[in-house]
Amino acid sequence: MALSCGLHVTELSTHLQGQLVAVHPAYDDLFDGFAPQEVRGNSKARTEWAVQQLKYAAKASQNLGLNAHATFSGSLLWHTFHPWPQRPAGLVDEGFTELAKRWTPILNYFDECGVDVCYEIHPGEDLFDGETYEMFLEKVNNHSRACLLYDPSHFVLQCLDYIQYIDFYHERIRAFHVKDAEFNATGKQGTFGGYQSWLKRAGRYRSPGDGQVDFKTIFSKLAEYDYKGWAVMEWECCLKHPEDGATEGAEFIKNILSG
Repeated sequence: MALSCGLHVTELSTHLQGQLVAVHPAYDDLFDGFAPQEVRGNSKARTEWAVQQLKYAAKASQNLGLNAHATFSGSLLWHTFHPWPQRPAGLVDEGFTELAKRWTPILNYFDECGVDVCYEIHPGEDLFDGETYEMFLEKVNNHSRACLLYDPSHFVLQCLDYIQYIDFYHERIRAFHVKDAEFNATGKQGTFGGYQSWLKRAGRYRSPGDGQVDFKTIFSKLAEYDYKGWAVMEWECCLKHPEDGATEGAEFIKNILSG
């Protein structure tokens, strides 16, 4: 959608509301901060509020003529991602069954509105890599609206092949965040970061062009598969000022697109 001032609305986002669709009780106090005061301390009411917010966003997207919507999946299982103590047999399947139960009515409503739900695959969510996305996709019967927001920065921090990921999932990628990252392991810390600040972590987010993401190959790969969505800059950097990052990042994307 183009505005009179020359800006374009590429997609709406409900990352925080999507997060609240599924919250493990251990995180209730932390995630209550994402919800309005009247539903805090009431997980059932908080979830109902989040679901309604997603439906509002679907209708708003339809009214704006948008066909993709960015969100998080929420998480019921993240606290078990490193299996110690060992996960009880059947726990993961039960968790994804419940996640799909909560999301299927939302996906159906987005389908009525003609809008794709683009899950940002992200640590802290139950959908944090390709395997978890496929498990969810199976549980929602390969729902046509259960699509992807591609953000390579999260894959750099997981040491996941973010180029091959496009080969696997290009048919489902409907949104794209141009966000950079770097991973520099040391003898003291690796992927888990040692509880350090973002500045001192082995894996950290950077302004576009300042990290390790091979965006030229990514843009070429997306073009190979005829990706039709936007390249949206997402800025998050522990070093650079946001105004500098935005100015430089926009030029960075423009230069790649111009070849």
